Amino acid sequence: MITFSVTALVFGVVFLAELPDKTALAGLVLGTRYRASYVFAGVAAAFAVHVALAIAAGSVLTLLPTRIVEALTGVLFLAGALVLLMKRDEDEEKMRQPENQGFWKVSRAGFMVVLAAEFGDLTQIMTANLAARYDDPVSVGLGAVLALWTVAALSIVGGQALMKRVPLQLVTKVAALVMLALAGISLYEAVAP
Repeated sequence: MITFSVTALVFGVVFLAELPDKTALAGLVLGTRYRASYVFAGVAAAFAVHVALAIAAGSVLTLLPTRIVEALTGVLFLAGALVLLMKRDEDEEKMRQPENQGFWKVSRAGFMVVLAAEFGDLTQIMTANLAARYDDPVSVGLGAVLALWTVAALSIVGGQALMKRVPLQLVTKVAALVMLALAGISLYEAVAP
């Protein structure tokens, strides 16, 4: 049985926590490069996996040392930024050719980015806490996954709209700089006293 109030509460909390998150940035970048529906399919599947893990783990994820989570997050941000900065410039039209946008290739890319970036993330830990608190895994899981899917859809569509006005190279460079800043913050929090 689904408890609407729990689902709505979880949706609101997770939605607000995920909006400024790195995954929204990843969705934005992927949305600038590939067909939105393909990206969303992969991202949505990864979020479903993360919510299932969070629900199954309950409050166990909160036992992970914060410094380790921050260090891993920082390394992932750094790796993502380096990949963006070192990527050789490609012609924007080439990026839009259908052969470069196969469903499985694009959805797999979206899935892997979110799967790696969201492991141990605040919203995953928050979902685990909410599942433990309310002892209503279906309602918590539904609220969390709907919130994550909503943020992903907004960021991917935002990426598509951005591409109509801003060159891909500029978006890539800005995204890389933001990821470098997030890497620095995460690594600092991992080692700060």
